[in-house]
Amino acid sequence: MRKDRSSAASISPHSARSKSGPAGRAKRSHGEDLSKQHARQRPQQGQRARISGLALVATPIGNARDITLRALDVLNDVDAIACEDTRVTAKLLAIHGISKPLLAYHEHNAERARPMLIERLKSGETVALVSDAGTPLVSDPGYKLVRACLENGIPVTPIPGASAVLTALVASGLPTDRFLFAGFLPAKQAARRRALNELRGVAASLVFMESAKRLAASLADMAETLGPRPCAVAREMTKLFEEVRRGSLDELAANYKESGPP
Repeated sequence: MRKDRSSAASISPHSARSKSGPAGRAKRSHGEDLSKQHARQRPQQGQRARISGLALVATPIGNARDITLRALDVLNDVDAIACEDTRVTAKLLAIHGISKPLLAYHEHNAERARPMLIERLKSGETVALVSDAGTPLVSDPGYKLVRACLENGIPVTPIPGASAVLTALVASGLPTDRFLFAGFLPAKQAARRRALNELRGVAASLVFMESAKRLAASLADMAETLGPRPCAVAREMTKLFEEVRRGSLDELAANYKESGPP
């Protein structure tokens, strides 16, 4: 998903309830043993060392300078970079003077591309996985690649950085001590309202991603389904026209209905 082109709505309920569930039992596997061994070999703070296996590298959500020094080191060191849109990633790499082979990996080719990536990783190559914007695996098919790596004993290393979800949340003015990221809502109204109804009782700030053209309709459904709540809509975060609008769900729904898509 092109996270850099989406609006994030963050909503806080008036009441708070806590829910807990039973802890699951983790099964030890050969892949887990290798991952633990890999963790012991990681460098100390401030040191630079070449990673092994798959690196999950966060990229900027808008401003090209919002990338960590470690991320640049890793992108310079890996053998190849798997990305959603090779054109978007090539532009980012060019800004930072990096040239690497780019491999397309997105929702339309993931089933075909994943076995090839696993074979390359098993042969000893290092690969960085990036999304078009922000942290990979958030609203993209990367988790299946990570799962396949773990099943094959391939180390997986997260390289943290920018996140559209957290950027919107911390700027919203809503409670941040407990939140739920609910991704993109269904495009059709009936399915969208069913999804929202399932979230009514969640005692946390709710964070969604939504396209500009569906924003007004989604806000109207939120107001109808979730009731009177404070809300914030964040768009173009870290870019020239960054904007956060705050108000009640009713107010923001009416605002975007009148003004049209942002």
